[in-house]
Amino acid sequence: MNTDPISDYLTRIRNAQKAKRKTVEIPASKLKLKITEILNKQGFVSDFNVVETPNKQGNIVIKLKYNDGEGVILGLERVSRPGIRRYVRNNEIPKVLNGLGVAIVSTSKGLMTDKEARKLGVGGEVICNVW
Repeated sequence: MNTDPISDYLTRIRNAQKAKRKTVEIPASKLKLKITEILNKQGFVSDFNVVETPNKQGNIVIKLKYNDGEGVILGLERVSRPGIRRYVRNNEIPKVLNGLGVAIVSTSKGLMTDKEARKLGVGGEVICNVW
């Protein structure tokens, strides 16, 4: 049993990239799928697809992206944890590496990047930072 599936998701990506794997397979959920879409849109992963399995959950297969043998994702950090939730207002949303990275924020208007949340003027729970 896993108490924090998002931390598990981030750790699987981090470990697969350190092992120079081309793909990583992660149990699917709506939240993980949305985070994967954001990572794909921001250019951190090259592609992804959902594979059906005999159980209802399915798996997300993520194709990792490399640049000259080095992983594009330099760091993944879980910010808001089950024990310590981190909520911010729209004017308190953190910038990751002065805008070079991305903070993924769960808002009342859905999951989005820190830049989109600032643009819409909404705050929420900071899920993770990616750079």
